[in-house]
Amino acid sequence: MELRTATAAEIRAAYDALLRVSFPPAELKPLRAILEMTEDGCYDPLILTDGGAVAGACFLWLGVPGWALLDYLCVAPDRRSGGLGGEMLRLMRAGYPGWTILAEAEAPAYAPDPAMAERRLGFYRRNGAALAGYDSEAFGVRYKTIYWPGGPVTDGELAVQHRFIYESRFGPEKYARYVRIPCPSGAEPMAQVPWDE
Repeated sequence: MELRTATAAEIRAAYDALLRVSFPPAELKPLRAILEMTEDGCYDPLILTDGGAVAGACFLWLGVPGWALLDYLCVAPDRRSGGLGGEMLRLMRAGYPGWTILAEAEAPAYAPDPAMAERRLGFYRRNGAALAGYDSEAFGVRYKTIYWPGGPVTDGELAVQHRFIYESRFGPEKYARYVRIPCPSGAEPMAQVPWDE
């Protein structure tokens, strides 16, 4: 098995075969945006290959050196429940040694399927993720913030780097309209809008 950066054609194929079936529309970036971000050098779309077949995808949104956001992690539907998600996380971390990698997992209290959201958080915890002391929100979806530290890190540092990843792509106006990092405790969720609004 190998986790490697996908070609543009492989990104398109993984988007259609894996991401579209694994993520609700409110959480899915347009393919055009993923391709643009990859061309801009701020995105690393990794695919897991096994015997030539694509078994999973692990897309990273890159921040300043040493920081990234795990944007998407999914396993091919016919390969689920076989440990490939955990293997991708292990390979991802090995490919980015010393980096702090953030992730967003749907907050169970706001999820359409709270039990599934809890299971997802449990999966990440079993695979070495720590829970940050703040939630985040993007385009009307509330998330628990999790991370794999590259070294000692505070919630304040996590939030600064987390914000930077979004702000560097959107600019301050779009960020202020659609993203909250950290999301204030008890705040009502924003209306869900498409990612490329």
